[in-house]
Amino acid sequence: MGTQSRSYPTREEQASITDKRLLRGARTRETVLRRAVDVASLEGLEDVSFGRLATDIGMSKAGIQTLFRTKESLQLATIDFARDMFIEAVAGPARNSPHGVRRLRSLIDHWIVYAETPLFQGGCFRVANISYFDSKEGPVRDALFQHQREWYETIGREFRHAVDSGEIAEIDVDLAVFQVDAVLCAANTALRLGDHSAVDKVHRTLDGLLRTP
Repeated sequence: MGTQSRSYPTREEQASITDKRLLRGARTRETVLRRAVDVASLEGLEDVSFGRLATDIGMSKAGIQTLFRTKESLQLATIDFARDMFIEAVAGPARNSPHGVRRLRSLIDHWIVYAETPLFQGGCFRVANISYFDSKEGPVRDALFQHQREWYETIGREFRHAVDSGEIAEIDVDLAVFQVDAVLCAANTALRLGDHSAVDKVHRTLDGLLRTP
């Protein structure tokens, strides 16, 4: 009796097929989100839509919608993707520096590279979007504010280390964080307008806050 040919995959083959589909889905998702963060930085999260992305990257609108289901889910995924990119470009590398003044300077130096390069086509992702959503309650606004809180906490932590270790004089940390973020936001706008003197202003502002005891 001859051997019957199989018309169905083995468990190993099924697992391989599933893995390839998951990998393909992950790659597609990354392609979509990489374009989405640029659109959001240039024109705002409201312009991040299935139709816009489908046109921009040459995919079907239905295919993108299958990955994200709703526009809000797409927007939230875009914020998370931008956050991960920001951490990789700014907060992550700064961790190689000791806590306190040196890490603060590293954070600011990496932020300047992030904004000057820029990592996103429209400059700082958070600055480009938070002013539009600050009065619109909901998950998108909450996600943007969470990103901002994390950044404030990161800067504040290093100011406190610097004060506690005696590297700098006693300072109102909350006010210092506010001032640093304010000058960075202003620098982002200046850089978008071609004013690179803003970088020097950022460094001078930080130097003024890092006074020795």
